[in-house]
Amino acid sequence: MGEAYQIRDQEMPYFLTFQVVAWADVFTRKIYRDFILENFTFCRQEKGLYRYGYVIMSNHIHLVVQQKDGKLSDWVRDFKKFTSKKLLKMILENPHESRSEWLKLIFEYQAKFNKRVGEMQLWTHENHAIELFQPEMIDSRMTYIHENPVRAGIVEKPEDFLYSSARNPSTAGKYSGLKGLIEVDYW
Repeated sequence: MGEAYQIRDQEMPYFLTFQVVAWADVFTRKIYRDFILENFTFCRQEKGLYRYGYVIMSNHIHLVVQQKDGKLSDWVRDFKKFTSKKLLKMILENPHESRSEWLKLIFEYQAKFNKRVGEMQLWTHENHAIELFQPEMIDSRMTYIHENPVRAGIVEKPEDFLYSSARNPSTAGKYSGLKGLIEVDYW
């Protein structure tokens, strides 16, 4: 892992990216996106996670988060471990998942290159962590997150993408003012 993208100050807000191995499009299914949202909500309520912004794309998630107890690396580890195990089970045991065999091949193949995982790997180990030590940096990353579906050609306006904090009620014009799927914290 590159030195530039490590979580050093555990108490600062960070921009993080959680990428599915081989850029596999896992989150094209609503059930998997909703599972991630449920876990974000649990982590906000029970694990001291401040969630300033997020977007769930088809094969990766961008976040701007902070951990109130100064244990952000622990939260990342636990979140990725839990969601990986549960998502793999959901994908492989879902009788309606037409891609389960194909995804299983990808997850098994990617696990062969990493001694730290079991038989299958869902997330890459990189988090592309960028410390956000100035308000302007948070604003810049929030814009990047919210514009991601627009750049991908999925929607015309950030607030049109359902699985993004761009939809959330506004404070100081930072969000659209619509009803978001989950609550966010405001900086």
